[in-house]
Amino acid sequence: MTQTQNKSNGSIIAIVTMMFLYAMISFVTNLAAPIGVVMKNDPEVGGSNSLAMLGNFMNFFAYLFMGIPAGKMLMRIGYKKTALMGIGLGLIGVMVQFISGFEALEGYSDNVIYLLGAFISGMSVCLLNTVVNPMLNLLGGGGKRGNQLNMIGGTFNSLAGTLTPMLVGALIGELTKESDFADINLVLYIAMAVFAVAFVVLAFIPIKEPEMGRVTSNTKFEHSPWNFRHFVLGAVGIFIYVGIEVGIPGTLNFYLSDTTEKGAGLVANAAAIGGLVAGTYWFLMLIGRIIGGAIAGKVSSKTMMIVVSCAGIVLILLAMSLDKSVTMSMPVFTGGGFGMETVPISAVLLVLCGLCTSVMWSSIFNLATEGLGKYTAAASGIFMMMVVGGGVLPLVQNHIADTSMGYMFSYIVPLLGLGYLLYYAIAGCKNVNQDIPVD
Repeated sequence: MTQTQNKSNGSIIAIVTMMFLYAMISFVTNLAAPIGVVMKNDPEVGGSNSLAMLGNFMNFFAYLFMGIPAGKMLMRIGYKKTALMGIGLGLIGVMVQFISGFEALEGYSDNVIYLLGAFISGMSVCLLNTVVNPMLNLLGGGGKRGNQLNMIGGTFNSLAGTLTPMLVGALIGELTKESDFADINLVLYIAMAVFAVAFVVLAFIPIKEPEMGRVTSNTKFEHSPWNFRHFVLGAVGIFIYVGIEVGIPGTLNFYLSDTTEKGAGLVANAAAIGGLVAGTYWFLMLIGRIIGGAIAGKVSSKTMMIVVSCAGIVLILLAMSLDKSVTMSMPVFTGGGFGMETVPISAVLLVLCGLCTSVMWSSIFNLATEGLGKYTAAASGIFMMMVVGGGVLPLVQNHIADTSMGYMFSYIVPLLGLGYLLYYAIAGCKNVNQDIPVD
């Protein structure tokens, strides 16, 4: 076997492994919002949307602490060891969440332990995200090919994101005051098994570190990613984007699961229906990423961002303008096929936003890290820190939903965020610091 063939095989193994990690990231992240439906029904929480979103907040809050250290770990110990540490933390985090369902825990204890587990899981996915994004971008050689690999990885991410809320919603079924974290133990068993198997498999897979963007102890850093304007604006864009991506389906799940007049009024199996609709949003993200992956080699990240940002703004404006009593039958993806459920038209429009958000992560990452060279790993760590927006913005959005302004008005948060992303795609992504050496 020639040296070229060895290098090619090593790259293929690395790419496949990164795709698998992409799915694991989504699986763990998307446990938070549907489990929050159980937490919301807890008498100690009192039906508060913002308190029920705390699990999601803790998951993303971990990024604020782990983002920079994760980037440094990537530079010092490499991609494979960083990924293994992330998987190990993920197993611990899910085990802690499993413990929160023990019958011996009463009052606030189960909620506190669950939140601790969500925080540890957040540290895990932060490390994994730090690995997969720059590695796929570098393995693809940057540019359109690097973006295309991240798009394809995103399809696995979306598939896991589609199935997770559906599975949790089906296990919860119809909420009662007796519903607790133990009702979703099957999901946690699956998560623990996946992490354990992934750790063993990855430990024995030889992964060659990408040559492009590699740094050593002798590499000198005269500057930092913060010296690049397009990166700084892109980091803000990631903060906003993740908040949009999580806030749209997370709040929608609460909206449809709410059996009071404030919600959609879907009383029978409301939690299951909410999970199915939220899962369909992630299914459309899967479809969008498949399409994005197919055309990313021909269409620039900038063009994609402009188109989907404009479309998202239109969809949210229409959803906010419609009354909740205006309903229609909507096909929802149930995992094994499609079924019809009657939901507000506003919910259908918000689900369609999944097609728009599907290509944003990889496009923003690609635009913001283009031309960074040896600063790419450090930039990835900063990006991971900014993912905390996925906890902050949905918390703000659900605080608004708790007020008299209600669920639909709360979508002003992702609407304003999409406005910023449109600006970034049009003007903010231009690299105006090309005089800085990056070799």
